[in-house]
Amino acid sequence: MNWTGEMPTAAAVACAGAAAWLLGGPYSGARRAQLLLAGGGVVGGGPPAWPELAQELRRLRGRWRPEWWAPVVGLALAVVGASVLPVVAGAAGVPLLRRLRRAAEARRAGERQGDAVIALCAALAGEVRAGRQPGEALQRAARDTAGLGAAQAAVLAAARFGEDVPKALAAAARQPGADGLLGLAACWRVAVDQGAGLAAGLDRLEGALRAERDQRADLRAQLAGPRATAAMLAGLPVLGLLLGTALGADPLHVLLHTGAGLGCLLVGGLLEGAGVWWVLWIVRKAEGA
Repeated sequence: MNWTGEMPTAAAVACAGAAAWLLGGPYSGARRAQLLLAGGGVVGGGPPAWPELAQELRRLRGRWRPEWWAPVVGLALAVVGASVLPVVAGAAGVPLLRRLRRAAEARRAGERQGDAVIALCAALAGEVRAGRQPGEALQRAARDTAGLGAAQAAVLAAARFGEDVPKALAAAARQPGADGLLGLAACWRVAVDQGAGLAAGLDRLEGALRAERDQRADLRAQLAGPRATAAMLAGLPVLGLLLGTALGADPLHVLLHTGAGLGCLLVGGLLEGAGVWWVLWIVRKAEGA
């Protein structure tokens, strides 16, 4: 048997089969037949278009949580540096990064809820001025703005059946970002008990909530500098490693395989963490004040 003549032929057949698989998939003929019988008329046989590929990449990026990049980077450094320490550090960074991501998501959700409460006050004032009763006005405004959040059913039930609406609003204000509902509860109580104008109170409440939101946005803009400092501190070790590698010093080998390097890695990591924590603590204290 002539193996020398058959090997190139087998390789060519394998390459042709792989190309057919990549271009059309394993059941491309059946798919073309189904599309033609369905009346499509034109069937593409090439690779997926760039918009479809970009959409798929965005979908994968949405499902891939940012904290999982830590073990991936640790694994890459472990392969380059021939040490298991980067893998351990990357795995240890997953819960910390997950906590930071969840805190950021909670902050953004609170901001959206605060905007919804402001919109609820404005819509409720408009409905009351249109001549509707407070209970009916609250139902319409809540449906249009979703400012009551997860407590919408309980508050609307209290308004519909004549129960204690301010109490239900105070309970709904416990949601993150829904502190403005406490002011709405106070306006409701004053309007019902003392006969004061509900629309006027809601206008003042909306103005106060908008001013508070603008103040927080201004403070966040002023704190952009300290946040950039924290990000720069976090990125300095990476810059040092890249600079040492460019100079031919092999910093990964020194840090991961020598006693002095391990000591420097431990002390540097502690100082780096302390510096980042200190800057973030200053930012949190400023935001809290």
